Order: sequence, then C-alpha cells, then structure tokens
Amino acid sequence: MCRKPALLATVLTPILLLSGPALAADKGDKAGKTPVSAPVAAQPAAPRKAGAAERAEAARMDPLARAAFWSGEFEADPRDAEAGVGLSQALRALGRYEDAAAAAGRVLVSHPNNIDALLESARVQLARGEGFFAIEPARTAAAAAPKDWRPQSLLGVALEQSKRDDEALAAHRQAVALAPNEAAPAANLAMYLAGHGDLAGAEALLRKAVAMPSSTIQIRQNLALVVGLQGRIDEAERMARQDLPPQMVDNNLAWLRAALGQGSATRTWGAVKAGG
Repeated sequence: MCRKPALLATVLTPILLLSGPALAADKGDKAGKTPVSAPVAAQPAAPRKAGAAERAEAARMDPLARAAFWSGEFEADPRDAEAGVGLSQALRALGRYEDAAAAAGRVLVSHPNNIDALLESARVQLARGEGFFAIEPARTAAAAAPKDWRPQSLLGVALEQSKRDDEALAAHRQAVALAPNEAAPAANLAMYLAGHGDLAGAEALLRKAVAMPSSTIQIRQNLALVVGLQGRIDEAERMARQDLPPQMVDNNLAWLRAALGQGSATRTWGAVKAGG
C-alpha cells in the first residue's frame, strides 16, 4: 500500500523578527511587538488502511507481494486480525515458518479465540512437521467452532504427525461428518488410510473428493499417487499429465517406479515417504 508522507505545517520566520520584540522591551520601548511563538508541527496523519477491494486484490498476488502488502497493513494496525492472518499465510507460502508463526501469534495475543489465527497457527506447525505443536491451536479452534470441519481436519493431521493414530482417525472422520461435500477433509482421511496400508479405501475416497466442486490439483495428484502405488503406472501418468508440466510428471513417475521397484507394488504411502 502506498502511503504519502505527512506534511509538516512549518512556518519559516526570520531570526530578527523572533528576537526583535525582546530587544525593544529591554530598551523600554512600550510599542514593542508581541513575541512570535515557535511554529508547531502538525501531528502525522494515521496511515490509511486498505479497503475491501484492495484486500481482495491482494489475495491474487504472489506470496512475496502479499507478504509486503499485509505487513504494511499489520504495522498500520497491530490489532487487525485479518492483516495478521494474511501476513502469516503469505510467509508460510514463502517457507518462512518462524516469521509466519510469529505473525499468527501476534494476532492471538489480542484475539485469543480468533478462528482464522488459530487455524493458521496450526497450519504453520504442520508445514514444518511439528504436528504436536499444532494440536493445541487446532483443538482450541474446534472448541470455539464445533461445526467447522477445518479445525477437526487439521487436528487429524496434527495427531497423525504425532503418531496418535486412533485419535487422528477419529478427528478425520469427524471432519468428514461435518462436511461430507467438502473435498479437503475427505482427501485428508484418504491419505491417512493410504498411510496405513488401505490404498483401495484411499482411492475410493479420493475419487469422491476429486468429483467435488472444491477439489484441487493437490487432491487430483494425490489420487494419481495412490493409483500409482497400486502398480497402475499408466493410469497414474494420465492423471498426472492433466495438471502438471511434462518434466515434473516425468520426474514423479521415475521416483514412483523406483519406489515400487524396491518392493511390492502395493507398498503403503508411509513406506514410500520413509524411503523417499
């Protein structure tokens, strides 16, 4: 956001005019002029915050530009929860996890029950593989918004990273129950199943997820991966080439073939992750 520097209302006065009346008074001059007071600088104007249209436009920026935009907004108003969350999201996208966590934490100081800040705090911890530290913000968000599937889905991933499998599965299932027509919770549950050897169950869930309006490229690529892990490389390749550039697909397929060549064609997703 562009900010114009505040103009100082400064009066430039010759030195002789400031000292003249005092000298006249010393000489007993009854007609001495009233002393001129020193100029007072105007208070700087408060920085202008971006409007709704500008903030909506910022959502379409690349992560670096978004980080710059939201940083300016957050510095202008440290109690602006939307700005703090936006900054955290942009920093997370840049891989600056410590700074992202700090931004979300600043929001939670003044807004301890802000759902978006709690979710972002959990996402940052998950992004850096520290699922244990995502459990508390995810649970707090779930308690504050019991009908929102997002805290439950994040909690499932956090518990899974913390190797608390039974609790993770329950959280994933609760997220799907809360939003049966949302692709993300179904996909997260599917990847949990894949990680525990149920590739057929994972594929069935992912196929449902990719048919939903909220599906993403990541979910479609997860389906391609699960199909490939079952040995159906040609089918996985056709899926992958729908969304990814040729070189990336070639690299992914080479990795997948190498992983499958190390053992059974039905290796679990967890085993592949451990090996790669």
